[in-house]
Amino acid sequence: MKVCPKCGMQLDDNAMFCSKCGAQFSAPNQQNQQQAPVYAVPAPAYDPYDHTSEFDPRDISDNKVFSMLVYLMGAIGIIIALLAANNSKYAAFHVRQALKFTVVEILMWIAAVVTAWLLFIPVFAAAVMSLVFTVIKIICFFQICSGKAKEPAIIRSLKFLK
Repeated sequence: MKVCPKCGMQLDDNAMFCSKCGAQFSAPNQQNQQQAPVYAVPAPAYDPYDHTSEFDPRDISDNKVFSMLVYLMGAIGIIIALLAANNSKYAAFHVRQALKFTVVEILMWIAAVVTAWLLFIPVFAAAVMSLVFTVIKIICFFQICSGKAKEPAIIRSLKFLK
């Protein structure tokens, strides 16, 4: 089997064109000469939820602690971060993410209370989800420790919060 040097697709030895990208090959007798195998190099990974490169490294360094508070202290941490780091885009990013957590948790508990007459199953589910959110907040805290600005899991998939 030969490998297309352009896209890396494996093809029949007699193929004149790549069936994936359309690249043309030389005649089969020229192809049989000893050539080094061509391997496709995977594209570098891109995380669309990582916004770290959008912020100034000095802003990140100066406002890490305030950004950590929004996940550790909830509403009080959000207020402290807004007052202490009001000019920081990095802290503002994390305040927005923490506010999204707060909105989802409030909606979840409202739904649990409204449907509590269903034998407390929704209240139990809301308590479990609060525990899951706490774990995600801890993960966010450690991402801030390493200077990252990533949208938190679960929250980023909720399109009504965009």
